[in-house]
Amino acid sequence: MANDYASVMSRKGEIMKKSVGIDFAKYESGSIAFDYEKMMSETGYTLEEIQKIQGAVHVGNTPIIELRNLTALARKYAKKGYGARIFVKDEASNPSGSFKARRAAVSVYHAKKHGYKGVISATSGNYGAAVASQAAMLGLKCIVVQECYDSKGRGQPEIIEKARKCEALGAEVVQLSVGPELFYKFLLLLEETGYFNASLYTPFSIAGIETLGAEISAQFRAKFGRDPDMVVATNAGGGNVTGTARGLIKAGAKTPVVGASVSLAGLHMASDGQFNKKSFTTGHTGFGIPFSSWPDRSDVPRSAARPLRYMERYVTVAQGSVFYLTEALASLEGLEKGPAGNTSLAAAFALAQDLPEDKMILVQETEYTGAGKHVQPQLSFAKSNGIEVRFGDPKDEVPGKNLILPANPGLIKTADVDMNHIRASLIKTAVKTMLPADKTPTEKDIAFLAEETRANEAFVKEVLKAVE
Repeated sequence: MANDYASVMSRKGEIMKKSVGIDFAKYESGSIAFDYEKMMSETGYTLEEIQKIQGAVHVGNTPIIELRNLTALARKYAKKGYGARIFVKDEASNPSGSFKARRAAVSVYHAKKHGYKGVISATSGNYGAAVASQAAMLGLKCIVVQECYDSKGRGQPEIIEKARKCEALGAEVVQLSVGPELFYKFLLLLEETGYFNASLYTPFSIAGIETLGAEISAQFRAKFGRDPDMVVATNAGGGNVTGTARGLIKAGAKTPVVGASVSLAGLHMASDGQFNKKSFTTGHTGFGIPFSSWPDRSDVPRSAARPLRYMERYVTVAQGSVFYLTEALASLEGLEKGPAGNTSLAAAFALAQDLPEDKMILVQETEYTGAGKHVQPQLSFAKSNGIEVRFGDPKDEVPGKNLILPANPGLIKTADVDMNHIRASLIKTAVKTMLPADKTPTEKDIAFLAEETRANEAFVKEVLKAVE
C-alpha cells in the first residue's frame, strides 16, 4: 500500500478500527447524535473489575493529603471566615508518577487480553510513561510517538524529560517536529506493527479514570463522613475531567467538578514559531478550549473524553501563578510535584478563598517531577526564547511575550471561561461537521447536543437559529 501522507490519511478509519477493536459506526445515528453511553460500555469491564485490573499492577488507592500550610496562606488573603481546606489526591504515587497510569492500565490490559503484541500512544506527556510502565509489567512492546521539536531542533525541557522517562521504562520513542506529521506517523506505525492503539480518548482510557472519582468519594466519606465540596481538575484533552466526574457520579456524589487550564491565549499550538513560546506542554487552553468545544478532533473517530458534559465551571490561571504554587507546595508542604497537577492547585488556591472555612476543596491529581519539569529549567528555556520573566501582577501576563511570577500570593486569581461561548461553538461545529448542507438537526440531535453541552434544549435551539 502507498505510504504517502494522503494515502495513509485516507485509510485512517480502517486503521483505527483494527487498532482499537471498536467499530465506532455502530453507535452513530446517521446524523449528529451518537450513543455515548453505549460506546462507553464497549470496555466490557465494570468499575469493580477495573479496580481489580489496576490493583494487580499497583495502580490506584492513592492517598489524599491535606495542605494545611497552603490553606493557612490562602486564609491570609480571604475575608474573615473564608478559606476552604485544600487537599490533594497524590496520584504521583502511581507506578509511572501520574493519574494517567489509570488510563494506561486498562488499555494495556485489554491489549494483552486480545492478543496484541504491543501498544502505541501518541503523546508528549505523562501518558507515554504510563503506557510504557504498564507495557513493561505485562510484557508488551511499546512505542511512544512524541511531538517534541520545532524546526530548529529545540525541544522543551519538560517534553525531553518525559521522553527520557519513557525510554527508561523500555519504550521506543519516536520524536517528531511540530505539525501534521505526528498523526501521519502514528497511523503508519499502527498499520505497520499491528499494535494496539492505546489512545488517550478511547472508552478504555476514560473508564480507567473513573476509579479516581470513585476513590475520592470513598476516601472522603471514610474520613469526613461526606464528599468534598469541590473537585478541581486540570483540563487539557478532557479525559481527566470526564473520567473523574463519571467516577464521582457512579459513587453517588454530587460534588461539582471545576476544570482548570493555564491561559495561553494568543498562542497557536500547531505553530512552529509559537510552539516553544509556551512554558507548559499540557493542561493549557491550547488543548483545553478546542477539545472542550469539539472533542472529536482526537485520534479516534468518537472521543470518550467529553468535558462539557461534566464541567460545572471552567477557569484559567496564569503561567507564573502555577510556577509560584509549584515552589510554594515544595517549600511549605514538603511536596515536590510536577506542573500539570499544580495548574489545578493554583486554581484551587484562589477558589478556596471564596469558600467558607468549613468547606473542603480537592485538587484531584499530582504528578511526578524531574530534571526537565522543574521550575528553573522551564524559566531558563523561556528566557532563551525571548520571554521576559519577572515578578508582578499575573493579570498583566501576555503568553508568548512575558511570564509574570506573582509579587505576592494574594495576586493569584482565576478567570472564568465563558462556558456558553464554548457550548455554542460545539453546537455550530457539530452542525458544520456532521450534517450535509441540505439537512437540519433532528429532535434526537437537539436532545443529544443538550446533553453534550450540559445545557437545555432551548439553548441549543437558540444557537441553531444563528447557524441557519
